[in-house]
Amino acid sequence: MAKVKAGLIQMGLKGDTGQSPDRIREQMIEAHLPFIAEAAKRGVQVLCFQEVFHQPYFCPSQDVKWYRAAERVPDGPTVKLMQEIAARHSMVIVVPIYEEEMTGVYYNTAAVIDADGKYLGKYRKTHIPQVAGFYEKFFFKPGNSGWPVFNTAYCKLGVYICYDRHFPEGWRALALNGAEYIVNPSATVAGLSQYLWKLEQPAAAVANGVFIGAVNRPGTEGPWNIGRFYGSSYVCDPRGQILAEASEDKDELVVAEMDMEKVREVRDLWQFFRDRRPEMYGSLTQV
Repeated sequence: MAKVKAGLIQMGLKGDTGQSPDRIREQMIEAHLPFIAEAAKRGVQVLCFQEVFHQPYFCPSQDVKWYRAAERVPDGPTVKLMQEIAARHSMVIVVPIYEEEMTGVYYNTAAVIDADGKYLGKYRKTHIPQVAGFYEKFFFKPGNSGWPVFNTAYCKLGVYICYDRHFPEGWRALALNGAEYIVNPSATVAGLSQYLWKLEQPAAAVANGVFIGAVNRPGTEGPWNIGRFYGSSYVCDPRGQILAEASEDKDELVVAEMDMEKVREVRDLWQFFRDRRPEMYGSLTQV
């Protein structure tokens, strides 16, 4: 198996939450373009952005204005643009976006685009939190995409979004479906989650013998007072070792080389898939 170069872009909000979603989208995409170009220059083959990458994390509000931030997937302008960019740079791109399936039905989605610009499919966030400051059920319907694994030009790729990462079942389902590299685009603030940030995902990488790319936004986003997004995007390997990591507070491109042979090496050593006992787990799926 080849070595694959992974890239993650973390970025603070550009513009102002008082602006229209369309204007914020323009500014965020414009700010991403030089980082995408730098990723291409550094040989990145699989690139992922943060959760709902071209908008603020608007879930502290319950303002219907933000429904206008949603786009069709794959027929909206952002995915179409990223298809062109992916083909230009022979780069797989994961595009986390606010999706409108129809008026009144919205998902927290990531579109996956192959290195030739072909749209491969999407993952919709499965687990939707609803706690103070994170009113996601106001904006997102729980995902119904199952656990797709995308056979890209460079690796078998899975996606798990933000709050999903607290649920081990999805990591395992993606790995059993063949994922070698799983990205987790997030929007998470300092507090309890910062401690978990470097605990859960390396542990999931070890438990499932996969590489994981965890990408979080930096900075604060007024007028909402939910705290500071702490960046710290990173890629870890199937042994749980962090290969490359970003700062807590800067716009940054993280690049890491993944030796995909390590997936086989670790799974052959730690026979978790052989030794699992699914016939014993039936009660875990009972409501």
